[in-house]
Amino acid sequence: MSKDGYFNPDALVSTEWLAAHLNDANIRVLESDEDTLLYDTGHIPTSQKIDWVQDLNDHMIRDYINSQAFSNLMHQKGIGNETTVVFYGDKSNWWAAYAYWVFQLFGHQKAKLLNGGRKKWVDEGRPMTREVPSYPLTSYLAHERDESTIRARRDEVLEHMRRHGTLVDVRSPQEFTGERLHMPDYPNEGALRGGHIPGAQNIPWSLAVNQDGTFKTADELQALYGSRGVTKDQDVIVYCRIGERSSHTWFVLTNLLGYRHVKNYDGSWTEWGNGVGLPIEKP
Repeated sequence: MSKDGYFNPDALVSTEWLAAHLNDANIRVLESDEDTLLYDTGHIPTSQKIDWVQDLNDHMIRDYINSQAFSNLMHQKGIGNETTVVFYGDKSNWWAAYAYWVFQLFGHQKAKLLNGGRKKWVDEGRPMTREVPSYPLTSYLAHERDESTIRARRDEVLEHMRRHGTLVDVRSPQEFTGERLHMPDYPNEGALRGGHIPGAQNIPWSLAVNQDGTFKTADELQALYGSRGVTKDQDVIVYCRIGERSSHTWFVLTNLLGYRHVKNYDGSWTEWGNGVGLPIEKP
């Protein structure tokens, strides 16, 4: 991966690498998709499913599971504190990046993304299976969730906006302008008002990937964000609709480009567009 100039090339693995390491004892492969039924139709051998709704989210409040629940999840998946986890998924790794980001909240740093995700693996004709693997139960001790450096809450975003801090809206242009309240080709739902957070730059997440779902080179990515004034010396907050697409951009900025101060606002537009008293902007 070093040929692409990434800040942290170890955060990515290629399809060739994964194919050669599927049966390594210290590796677990997790598939996380928007379509939560997709895994059951066929998946990479040895991989397990992470359901972003059922597994990672608290069922009573809009928040993530706590550290005990995360430890129990890892216990059931056969993942130890020193296990390397490789994430992949559909939609050019939206939800894989989201799962990766949530794992970082609990301090699991031995984590990687499959460059190109499910699409590249399938396009290359690599094997798929419907067999669901099982692994020996593990002992796992999760850190208490640490949001201090990678997660932004509503009030922090509001203050950031008032200070004219750097905000990146990674949604589609139609969502940014308020023409749509959801992604193109999806139901027009999700918020009472359309538009964007005042002062935000619109840099759609998809501009960071190639046709085959792999990430563009570091030079291409730096040109993309730098040309819009999003630079390494800034404190950056990224957002989308519910935090999954912005997790993808967060991964790009932190792991591929080495930006040190980037937070994901996972409340995103479903919170901001419905929030009483929160300002919006339209062209």
